[in-house]
Formats: sequence, structure tokens, C-alpha cells
Amino acid sequence: MHLDVLDLRNFYYRTQLGRVAQRAIRDQVTTFWPPAAGQTVAGFGFAVPLLRPYLATARRVIALMPGPQGVMPWPAGMDNVSVLCEEMAWPLTTGFVDRLVVMHGLETSENPSAVLAEAHRVLGPGGKALFVVPNRSGLWSRRDGTPFGFGRPYSIGQLEAQLRQHDFTPERAVAALFAPPSMGRFWLRTADFWEQIGRRAPWLVGGVLIVEATKQVYAPTRGTLAAAMRRPLRVLEGMPAPVPSSKIGGAPCGFHKAGR
Repeated sequence: MHLDVLDLRNFYYRTQLGRVAQRAIRDQVTTFWPPAAGQTVAGFGFAVPLLRPYLATARRVIALMPGPQGVMPWPAGMDNVSVLCEEMAWPLTTGFVDRLVVMHGLETSENPSAVLAEAHRVLGPGGKALFVVPNRSGLWSRRDGTPFGFGRPYSIGQLEAQLRQHDFTPERAVAALFAPPSMGRFWLRTADFWEQIGRRAPWLVGGVLIVEATKQVYAPTRGTLAAAMRRPLRVLEGMPAPVPSSKIGGAPCGFHKAGR
């Protein structure tokens, strides 16, 4: 089940631990995708903490929030870009989005296949998506004091297999949130240090997984004009071959024997 939007807002914007999590994940997202002009960037679930860097440069930014979660106006002090939507019917046309971020939208959904189907639909050809999910091996998925302690945690293999089943090609994967989910002053102060160490130390287990995937687009195999032109339809195709008149009984047409 989805968390309430007020609980998510309070965690990310009103607690020190939430701000630590927001900064750690957002730094990884902008490393994958530096802000670029002219793109349409969308988020599904509660992805707004990760979308702010794109507000200044993107053509448009859209925050999709599922109905069971609820919606809040965002960003503060600017024109609202967030919208309430159904999990299985996003209010976006097919192929509309260049970049998509999904956070707190997949692991808490009762129908993750429908979420992935909509994610695939709204992305344009070659569009990319980032999926942020709790790491089943990490500490954050074992503590219900944070949003990552709810829903269905994943391993890298589980998430990538599910993405392939929905015509995504996983490209890159990283972990984040290497500091423990503690409100202790020491851990909060050293959170950035643990993030830097975690990116270099494979033995440290991050609290969340971030997987980048590209939308697959298959070339049509039949029914195209090119396929028809390779075997053009002949006008008399299927009709019996003509028989010369000399082989038909009787004299050829126009020939008269001389009288006797």
C-alpha cells in the first residue's frame, strides 16, 4: 500500500534524516542525468525531492502522484506541476516523456506490472527511466521509521528481471544511503562521508538501489510498405496462363482456306 503524502512530505522536508536521504539520492540522480535544456522530465510516486534540479532547464517537469497516496502542491512558491493520477492511467500521451523518475511508486504499488506498463508507454523512443527502490539487503528496508521500510524491497536481480519483462533494458545500477537510518547526531553529521566511502567500497550495502533503464522499441517485421514492395502484386497473379491460339482446335483466327 502507498504511504500518505503528508507522511512523505514530513519525512523529506521536516526531518534531518529525510534531508540526508534526499540529498544522497538526488546527488546520484543528477550524476546519471545532469540537467539539460529542452527535455520533458516526469516523476511518479513521490519523486519531487529528486526533480527540483530540473525545474530551471527542462522544457517541462511533471510530478505524478498516485491516488492512494494523495497529492500535494509542488514546488513551493512556484506554479504547481503536481497532479493526482491513477496508477494504471497516467494523464500523459504516449511517448511524451524523455526522462522518468520513479520513487515510492513501484515497491508500494499493488500492481507493479501496471506501473511499469504505464512507464513504458509514456516514454518516447529511447527514453530513460530511473527506478529508486529499497534494497532488500540494506538496513533502511528493515526500519519502518522511514518510507523505505514499507512495501516490497528488491535486489538488483529481481528489479532488472522485472524491467526486462516489461521491455526495458537495464543500463546502470548504483546504491545509495550507506549511513544507517538513525537520527543520532553522529550519523547525521557523517552521512556525506559514508556516502563517499560507499561509492568506493563494494562491501558496504546501501539502503536503496537506483537502476537506469532504457525503453526498448522493436522494428516492425511485417505489414509495412517495404515488405509489400519486396514482393509486388502482379495484375494477372492467380489467373491461368494464356494459351497460344495455334494450340486450340481449329484454324487460327483470321486464316481462310482456299476454295476447291
